[in-house]
Formats: sequence, structure tokens, C-alpha cells
Amino acid sequence: MAGDQDFEPFSFWKGAQDVLKNKDGSTLEASEAIEAVRTQFGDALNARNLSFLFGSGCSSFRKDGTEVGIPTMGPMAKMFLDQIGENDEAPHISASERETLKQWLGLEVGSPKFANNLERLMEALYGARFVYDGTEEEGPKNVAAVVDRVIGKVTKHVLDCCTKGAFADGDETVLSLYQSFYQKLQFRDRSLPRPWVFTTNYDLFNERAMDRRGIPYCNGFSGVVERRFNPAMFRYSLAEQLDISSQKWSAVDSFVYLCKLHGSVNWIEDGETLFPVRELAEVPSSPEGRVLIYPTPAKQSASFVSPYADLFREFQTRVVQDQSVLVTVGYSFGDQHINNIIFQALTIPNFRLIIFAAEDADGVIGQLRKLGDPRIWHIGSDSMFSMRSAHYFDAFVERFMPELPGTRIEAAVEKVLHNLIAKKAAGGVDGDGN
Repeated sequence: MAGDQDFEPFSFWKGAQDVLKNKDGSTLEASEAIEAVRTQFGDALNARNLSFLFGSGCSSFRKDGTEVGIPTMGPMAKMFLDQIGENDEAPHISASERETLKQWLGLEVGSPKFANNLERLMEALYGARFVYDGTEEEGPKNVAAVVDRVIGKVTKHVLDCCTKGAFADGDETVLSLYQSFYQKLQFRDRSLPRPWVFTTNYDLFNERAMDRRGIPYCNGFSGVVERRFNPAMFRYSLAEQLDISSQKWSAVDSFVYLCKLHGSVNWIEDGETLFPVRELAEVPSSPEGRVLIYPTPAKQSASFVSPYADLFREFQTRVVQDQSVLVTVGYSFGDQHINNIIFQALTIPNFRLIIFAAEDADGVIGQLRKLGDPRIWHIGSDSMFSMRSAHYFDAFVERFMPELPGTRIEAAVEKVLHNLIAKKAAGGVDGDGN
């Protein structure tokens, strides 16, 4: 774990209450502030119904100025728009395509309004597609072809960002953070319902982290050789037999429910069957048939069809249960269809919302802060800081997730495996311990 001095100052608000202020108005020391958050957050993790919502910020991590995870929307848009394709077949928008969009639609791809938001660009492109759909006139027909091609390039860029990069070439920085999160989460009291992790991300960090740690989970798919989405799986749990003679069973304490609200890079549509969505062991090379909700104006309506309708129903069911806590990390509250469910949950008196986000965040987060509702917790640093902010996923895992005794034991065992057994197997330790 990084030292307290490596992180910027942060705030912790419960509605209008500044938790990190003493009665005399002074601010707690860094170590005291961290312990205060960890203690209260630890209590929240023992809520009867616990859910997490992970956004794109959780899978992004910059190491020495280089992205080793998956870029968030701003950098992702910049990577795509700052390059001009050599021709119309290039992966980026070519000069001729830019000129066509500008001449016929008045759409300037290099405009500041698109600079950090591919979703806004897709809104304009989908609007143009609607207008020119089915046209037979030569000019508009050519424009429609350009619009379709550019939409295809944007979606492929998003998919490439989620499947290619340092994380796909052996860098395990982000994967290690996810592993640490699940390692700390699995010691939740087994008498409580199992936790749920919801995510808008398409990547496989969650699945790989739990596989690495040997943590069993349910993501809505059943089967072994051919895994297909079946929402009934979310009704199942995993139990272990305690006493064979008396048929005593107990829920496995490390079990997790994983719900990917916008789909996944390894989901495809396969056949006209009762369960047409398949989960593949590896990410397919072809973008065809992917089950993903891309950042388009249609994503809200897409959430009403299968499998997304089933996934969003689970999200709504979980957060509106009695004594529910929802923890959001890396989520900017930019998806209205998700926000609406959270707003509904806030009408329940004993619901709690814990937001890890920039201290000066505006938009929906700023509106939630202004409510002064003590059920809404907000933890984060000022957005001007960009290296070790308190609302980043690494800080959330390393600083604020409680360090349980079992976690320390696990770390000790792992150290033995790496430092002693591995060295012995490699001939690094002799019979005298040298």
C-alpha cells in the first residue's frame, strides 16, 4: 500500500457534514482522515444489501504518463479524433470523410464539442443516419455511406481500446487492483447476502481478477462448454456442505454476483434460440455480433431489450431493497438510464449512496451534493490533482477498503509462495536456507 504522503488531500462529506473537520474547525491529519473514512466505510460494507457500481475510471491507470489500462472517454476521443486517416479504409476518419460531413451536414469533426466526447459525435452521426436512411439520390446516398463508415470506425475504436494496450500485452497493474478489491471483499460476513458488482465497462478485468483469486461468481451465464445467458442464474447461490450426515449447508462466503450492464467484449449473439447470447472464453477477433451497448444516443432504449433489460432489472431490484448501500467508483453519472434507478432508490429512507468522485464534480454529482442529504456520502480530491486522487480506483482499493485480518494472512501466504517456494523450485534456496 502506498504511503499517505503519496496522495493528495481529500474531502469526505455526509450530506452537508464535513466528516474530516474537528469540532474546533481544524482538519484531521492525513492518517487520521484515512482511518476515519476506512472505519465508516467498513461499517457501510456490512450493510445487509451491498452493491458496487464501477465506471470507466476503474479500468484506467496512468503509469509514468502512459495509459496501461483502458482510457476514459476524454482520452479515448482524443486518440481517435486527433489522427486523420490516410484514406477511407483507414481506422481513423479520413480527410475526404471529414470534408463530406462538414459540407453536407455542417458537422466539424474537429470541433471542441466533440473533442472529449465520442458519444456526442455519435449522436450527430445517428441523427444524420436517420435523415438519410433509405435515400436513393446519389449525393445523399454517398453521405449515408460515409456516415455508416464513420460510425463503424468509432465503434471499432471503442472496442480496440477495450481489448488492446499494455494490459493486453502483459501489464497487470489494473488487474492487480481488481484482484486486491475482490480479495478484500470476500471476507464479508457470510450471514449477509452476497455482494453485487455492477459495471458499465466492457472489459474482462473483473472476471480475470476473480479467476486469478479462485473466487466463485455468477455473471448470469450457465453451462460449461457452451455458456449462454440465462437470467435465472441470478436467483442461484453457491453453498458448501458442512456435515454430510445431517445435510447441513452454508453459503460460500466469497461468492460474488457480477452484472455487466452494457455488455462485454466476449459476449456474442449466436443463434435464434431461447438463450441467444453466448459468453466466449477468449475475445473474438471479429467485431460482428458483439453484444455491447456502445456510447450512442440509442443506449437508453437499448437497455430495454434482452439481455440488458434483465441486467438492469437486477440493478433496480438490488438497490431498492431494504438496508441497501450502493458504492459508485469511476462513474461520472453520465448515463441517465442508470441515474434514474439511483434516484428511485433515494426515495427509500434507509438507502445509502457512497460516491467516489472529484470533490468539485459538477453535473449530477454536484446536484446530489447540493441536496445536503446525509444518506449521500461523497469522497474525493479536487479534480486539479491527477496522479493519486482519493476518488481513483487505486486509492479506493488501497486506502479505504478495510484491511481485514484474513487479507494480511493471504498476503503472508503469497509472500511465502513467491519468496521461498518459487526460489526453491528455481534452485535459489539450498538445504541450509541460502
